[in-house]
Amino acid sequence: MTQSQTTGAEAAAPREIAAVIVAAGRGVRAGGPVPKQYQSVGGKPVLLHTVERFRAHPGVRSMVVVIDPQQSDLAAAFLPADVASVPGGASRDASVAAGLAALPDSATHVLIHDGARPLVPAEVIDRVLAALEDAPGAAPALAVTDALWKGEDGCVLHPTARDGLFRAQTPQGFDLAAIRAAHAAHPGGAADDVEVALAAGLEVRIVEGHEDNMKVTMPGCFARAERILAKGTTMDVRLGNGYDVHRFGAGDHVVLCGVEVPHARGLQGHSDADVGMHAVTDAIYGALADGDIGQHFPPSDPQWKGAASEIFLRHAVDLAAERGFRIGNVDCTLVCEQPKIGPHAPSMRNALARIMGLDVTRISVKATTSERLGFTGREEGIAAIATATLVSE
Repeated sequence: MTQSQTTGAEAAAPREIAAVIVAAGRGVRAGGPVPKQYQSVGGKPVLLHTVERFRAHPGVRSMVVVIDPQQSDLAAAFLPADVASVPGGASRDASVAAGLAALPDSATHVLIHDGARPLVPAEVIDRVLAALEDAPGAAPALAVTDALWKGEDGCVLHPTARDGLFRAQTPQGFDLAAIRAAHAAHPGGAADDVEVALAAGLEVRIVEGHEDNMKVTMPGCFARAERILAKGTTMDVRLGNGYDVHRFGAGDHVVLCGVEVPHARGLQGHSDADVGMHAVTDAIYGALADGDIGQHFPPSDPQWKGAASEIFLRHAVDLAAERGFRIGNVDCTLVCEQPKIGPHAPSMRNALARIMGLDVTRISVKATTSERLGFTGREEGIAAIATATLVSE
């Protein structure tokens, strides 16, 4: 929703996006020993690909997967623990209604998506969400470009105009309250949720779909999905750098990369002033193009006074995982005359590896002096430089 004109300090309430993944169908036309949504594409079940696309999207806060109760064991074998599932109904619209009813009360908008569309690009989700800023409904589609015929008994009766015709896709997005009311009023039998919305008089915007956003329907669809996945396996590698400085003050030790190092003075800072861990954290945020520690944990907020920097680093690591990245390696250089870092570097590497969930061979911690030049040379403080590599999963 766009922000409306308000009086005083009022502002439009923030949106909270939820997703309903509809996967309660029998999927028999695709053949195979199990329904199509549980068959493997690229080493994963079709439905898991679908769920992961929405889990990785930063705009989606919660998700419900609608499954056939007789397929609950198949779904439980791979659905993530934080993804809720509910039993579907005898028809698609009944299954959607069950999913809508299970969404959290805090949700304001919903994306309804076919579980058998495992390759929806993030930009399609983005376009639907953008359209929902000022419309109660939006759905992706592709304009029909082929000639169309009306046929009967295997023969062409006459050509049919293709002007204004579109191939519908999902996710179809709606104001949650509006689509719940539309489903409650609908007699049933709708082909998709746009049909339900239109019957209730809701405006539905068309946004551009994508050819990769295919629906697995027939046996040949699996091979096509494999080809699309293979085409999209170009690795997304991100590089970020971080830089931090803390001055010396009173104290008898410094905390560097998670390790207490004895020293005649301590480091000053709003948190525990772990300059090395701060640089590593900012390097990860930088690779994600998502600001720095100060934006995520403002120093003006008293709750972070004296906080362990491990909190910040874990947040950055978790954020990378949510965006679909694993951390390839981290390299941190501490710049100081004193204390001597070398004897403590192995412990620092182990501490960072533990916090980040990485093998220690992917963590480098080293030190250098500034040849008595500058603030570090005058032993006024410590600086740290870090680089982090993120690789798409």
